[in-house]
Amino acid sequence: MWVTTYTEHTKMITFVSIGSGSSGNCYYLANDWEAILIDAGVGIRRLKRVMKEYGLSHQNLKGILITHDHADHVKAAGHVSTDLALPVFATPLVHQGITRNFHSLKKIAPERVINIDCDKEFRLAGFDITAFNLPHDSSENVGYCIKYGDKTFTIMTDVGTVTPNVLEYIGRSNYLVIEANYDEEMLRGGKYPKMLQDRIMSGTGHLSNHQAAKALSDTFHPDLHHVWLCHLSEENNHPELARKTVEYHLRTFGIVAGKDFELDVLRRTQPTGPFVLNT
Repeated sequence: MWVTTYTEHTKMITFVSIGSGSSGNCYYLANDWEAILIDAGVGIRRLKRVMKEYGLSHQNLKGILITHDHADHVKAAGHVSTDLALPVFATPLVHQGITRNFHSLKKIAPERVINIDCDKEFRLAGFDITAFNLPHDSSENVGYCIKYGDKTFTIMTDVGTVTPNVLEYIGRSNYLVIEANYDEEMLRGGKYPKMLQDRIMSGTGHLSNHQAAKALSDTFHPDLHHVWLCHLSEENNHPELARKTVEYHLRTFGIVAGKDFELDVLRRTQPTGPFVLNT
């Protein structure tokens, strides 16, 4: 049973985005003693290099959470799990999808496959974690609500549309990673074929800058301290455009980034952070 018990609360949480986008997604989250990875879409050598550069020890890692079975989130899961001896947590449908994914050249060893259920809390590395459904065209797709002490960190990437689940979990969050994949005008005026444009803009594709901004304005609360925009498209978005779109929309509701909350954009192919989050 993958459970860790503590006698005292951690004093801080550290968050590092190792990669965020179609080239590979991987996020690191730690308390004072232990850590987890969310997704494993970057290679083991890159993961180790970034962790070394940031002074992070992979000895503290206790498991990998997987959101869904697309290659940019799972292509290195088997290698990372084997090399670092880590269990991999995902829903049964996601695990089945990883097994079928031909981009995952090294499969996850059966003894490291840990099945979880949506909306059922479990404990790992001192965090209380709940997976929740998000719409996307994969076998299944989840976000993760991760609690430590009285603070909640939520990550939702590859979000096809804003559902009641999206709004509910933003409302619960003190720290939030949310997709802002594309700008509508850039997508429609770009080189992607119409079929791919339609797929991206469908309810099971990706979330636009405007959709992310509206979700934030609809649910903003004073205990939301920090928001990170993730999974930006290389072809159909730009970090400063995503930031400005969200900032402008929120300002029309009297919500000011940098004053009422912190706003950052996660880089696609380079690490972003570390961010130290007070609990």
